[in-house]
Amino acid sequence: MAKKEEKSKPKPQAYGASQISVLEGLEPVRKRPGMYIGNTAKEGLHHLVWEVVDNSIDEAMAGFANEITIALLPDSAVSVTDNGRGIPVDKHPTAKVSALEVVLTKLHAGGKFGEGGYKVSGGLHGVGVSVVNALSEFTRAEVKREGKLWMQEYKRGKPVKKVASIGSARGTGTTIIFKPDDTIFTTMEFDWDYILDHLRQQAYLTKGVKISITDERADDSKSYSFYFEGGIASYVKHINRNHEPKHESVFYIEKEIDNINVEVALQYIEDYKENVFSFANNIHTIEGGSHLVGFRTALTRTLNAYAKNKGILKDKDDTLQGEDTREGLTAIVSVKVPEPQFEGQTKAKLGNDEVRPAVDTVFSDALAVWMEEHPREAEAIIGKALLAAQARKAARAARDTVLRKGALEGFALPGKLADCSSKDPSECELYIVEGDSAGGSAKQGRDRRFQAILPLRGKILNVERARIDKMLANNEIKSLVIAMGTNIGEMLNMDDLRYGRIIIMTDADVDGAHIRTLLLTLFFRYFPEVIYQGHLFIAQPPLYQVSKGKQSHYAYSDEELEKFKKQMGGVSIKDKQEEQSQSANLKDQDGLDQDVDSKEEVITTQASGHINIQRYKGLGEMNPSQLWETTMDPATRIMKQVTAEDAEKANEIFDILMGTEVPARKKFIQTHAKDVRNLDI
Repeated sequence: MAKKEEKSKPKPQAYGASQISVLEGLEPVRKRPGMYIGNTAKEGLHHLVWEVVDNSIDEAMAGFANEITIALLPDSAVSVTDNGRGIPVDKHPTAKVSALEVVLTKLHAGGKFGEGGYKVSGGLHGVGVSVVNALSEFTRAEVKREGKLWMQEYKRGKPVKKVASIGSARGTGTTIIFKPDDTIFTTMEFDWDYILDHLRQQAYLTKGVKISITDERADDSKSYSFYFEGGIASYVKHINRNHEPKHESVFYIEKEIDNINVEVALQYIEDYKENVFSFANNIHTIEGGSHLVGFRTALTRTLNAYAKNKGILKDKDDTLQGEDTREGLTAIVSVKVPEPQFEGQTKAKLGNDEVRPAVDTVFSDALAVWMEEHPREAEAIIGKALLAAQARKAARAARDTVLRKGALEGFALPGKLADCSSKDPSECELYIVEGDSAGGSAKQGRDRRFQAILPLRGKILNVERARIDKMLANNEIKSLVIAMGTNIGEMLNMDDLRYGRIIIMTDADVDGAHIRTLLLTLFFRYFPEVIYQGHLFIAQPPLYQVSKGKQSHYAYSDEELEKFKKQMGGVSIKDKQEEQSQSANLKDQDGLDQDVDSKEEVITTQASGHINIQRYKGLGEMNPSQLWETTMDPATRIMKQVTAEDAEKANEIFDILMGTEVPARKKFIQTHAKDVRNLDI
């Protein structure tokens, strides 16, 4: 037997200076856009708008602008205008071109690095508008300064002509018009509601500034404006609008100390959870930082001091804990810092050490005075904190009986958990399955090496309306917590998470949607890091199986079903539904019966051309091999990753859907009732 001829190995290329690439100007941005805007999907597309608006917000925070106007134009273009000072247009001393061109074409250029530009700024890195220019098919900058209107146009970041005056103008200001490059972005559709939410937040954080937006993409244009004199105090009222406040007046303080502007607003509501949002230079610091630490420390210390001075806390050992003082708290902490130090490219956490004592001092002094001046409000706040302390002690006692130290050592894994053999969390998956029937199919169809199955019996407790002690008395929740291995509450440890992917797999009906919502509420409220670290997923089982002869396809939507039917030569599902509505038992041309088996809740139809359509409403209706092939096989399955980028919006939706306030939920249902499709089939 002859040996196979060995392929000659390619000679390694010499590694020298010629292999070093140098990207000039804005080329690095076009080469690696994700480094500058996160991604090239929806979030990255809208990030372009945020960057330009941030420049206008910086002008407003500096006291030079009070109006910002955004317009969504046809053909995916956007215009942002402010009445600030206008970007300088005179020649830059070192670049030897107009300062406007420098700002639009050079990274790390702007009035945010030297003296005299901006005292505080959200656009810290100075890459904002130049990145927008680089990632746009075209950009047009118009500046009103010195009685003239100056203009320059750019194509994919490169100037078409020099900056020139094109006429006279009154006042000052800047307009940036851009159209994102469709060769860069995977979507070119701007989301009106998504932009509105962001602009509303910025308007609350920049009081006294009018922010307007117009949608001119359709013939019937629409517009919206935001203007809040109350600033973040109005923001707190907005967040609490669907809740019963514990005290009517909102605490508010704004003061500057050591060149740091501190602004805090808070109000307690009749609820259990904490809603505290922190901002630094109008940037939402999702992971908190030094300003949030200063706020929390001052809050606990001040409430304890007040309670002891009034004789409410008499025992020296009787002290309110931080979690007691934050139960039912809604607060906004906003600081303006000359030299912010953000941790990470996403600016998610503020690192300035000097900010903590500044917030601590300003907030604690003002809160102490406010409580003396508002004794009824102070009494209500202290009373709520005391109730929270009692509940905390009761919850700890309950938790100790369920999850005492070394929980996984003291407790065996739940008996109904079919665990996987692998012990490597990075490859392990936990499927949370609705019911024993689906659990049985999943256990038989899974890959035992890395897939674990935990069936739930019925609907778990709605944790939005319950404290942790009641929650841990629920057997289904208790089984899930033990299976995950992370513990809960102050003993939560994400390092002990036993599964890298936790997958919610419920039926495609109303009950399944309700169970999924209950589970999402549990994770959002008690295991938010599971979501933030990207561990939580929702399985997407198929809605239909379409077969004709030996051909068989799974359809995950009505659109896919229509596509497969056309490929197989069948009639549309709409036509077939009309036929079915005429008679409960029809005969097709070949004399075959068509019916609906309501007992099994499987809809099976046979269209012209002998196409069989099976509608799956329950996972238990699939045999193990089908469930593996469609929903559990990593090579073919479809899963949605659960994210919570806009924590405030997510928090509001959970409040409405799962909270105690019925009027808010009724209004939500009435508003969205006409948008519902396939509620239950």
